[in-house]
Amino acid sequence: MEPLACFPDPPSPGLAKALDSAGYAFTAVANADAVRELEPTEGWPGAVISVVESPEAAFSLCRVLRQRDEPVAPVLLVANADQLATLDSHKELFDDFTLTEAMSDEIEMRLGHLLWKTGRGKHHDVIAYGPLALNLETYQAVVAGRSLDLTFMEYELLRFLAARPGKVFTREVLLARVWGYEYFGGARTVDVHIRRLRAKLGEENAHLIETVRSVGYRFGKARWSP
Repeated sequence: MEPLACFPDPPSPGLAKALDSAGYAFTAVANADAVRELEPTEGWPGAVISVVESPEAAFSLCRVLRQRDEPVAPVLLVANADQLATLDSHKELFDDFTLTEAMSDEIEMRLGHLLWKTGRGKHHDVIAYGPLALNLETYQAVVAGRSLDLTFMEYELLRFLAARPGKVFTREVLLARVWGYEYFGGARTVDVHIRRLRAKLGEENAHLIETVRSVGYRFGKARWSP
């Protein structure tokens, strides 16, 4: 799926975190000109607009999205609880909303439902991060255009990490989530597979899997800052 339009630019750390955690790519837009200039080839599949920072600018942008020859839909608003009355008077400009207090829990559910109704839901068949791409249907992995020859468990470990960029996992959690709770191997199994993955990624891409001292491992970095 093409990236969603996201306002404001830059989005708040909380909003960026929620979208990343839910697996939605997004492009931040600051105004109507950015909506036009940054629009994907196949059009915006939807938009997430925060009215928290600048309600007037946010509703103005919603109006632009709705009044196009091909209106952008769905539009999901993010608002504070004390802005509900304002939302009620702008119902024609959005399809649904979530409050900032529940945003991290509701973004995936509400966006998923809205996009499903438009037939433009998330594609789960590919995970892409920088030079790395994983095809979840064919179990193929490519980095910088080069195919990786991975064992099944190497692929599963890389898939698990790449699907959750920026999140740190202990060796014990990785053993349980990738190998399964019934696996009785030690934590060294994880270290061995990480070492093999880094070697196969190549020196220029080995940094994608980072060691977090005294904790475990993480893949890449999230697109948000705490």
